[in-house]
Amino acid sequence: MTNSTTTPPAIPPILPWYKQFWPWFLMFFPAVAVVAGTITIIIAVKTDDGLVKDDYYKAGLAINKTLVLEQKARELDLSARVNWDTLTQTITLNLSGKIQKLPPRLTIQLAHTTRANYDQTVTLFLAPDEKSYTGRLETVKRGSWLIILEPEERNWRINGRVTLPKQTQWQMSSE
Repeated sequence: MTNSTTTPPAIPPILPWYKQFWPWFLMFFPAVAVVAGTITIIIAVKTDDGLVKDDYYKAGLAINKTLVLEQKARELDLSARVNWDTLTQTITLNLSGKIQKLPPRLTIQLAHTTRANYDQTVTLFLAPDEKSYTGRLETVKRGSWLIILEPEERNWRINGRVTLPKQTQWQMSSE
């Protein structure tokens, strides 16, 4: 008889759960989802998109008045050439058309296409030579802007679109 002793196979030590790969892997994706959801909620609460008007019905009814003002500008064949000095934030505007006397002041509205809180209105004053208008902007954010030009009497209106600060000169026409 042979006396052979067999040793049982060695059992590797069992690691605690927090030292193993799979529990961490399985917890990673739900944890990322919770963090991303929290960030999304914070962004949604802290920012205002400003895209919807509260009085959209009244704005819809006012479109007819706007169309009449634009038609009046077409009848006068109005156009404006605008220069914007980015260093001094000064706007110089030359108005041309079948207008007998240039109004003493014009209002130019810069409406950001997506952020209403960036909108601004600037009053342009007729220069002493009575050939151009000047006014100063506040700091302008980067992006696409809708431009609305009107006299104080609001009896005509010219609309335009510009990308600031990329464009420092633009043309507005009533056509």
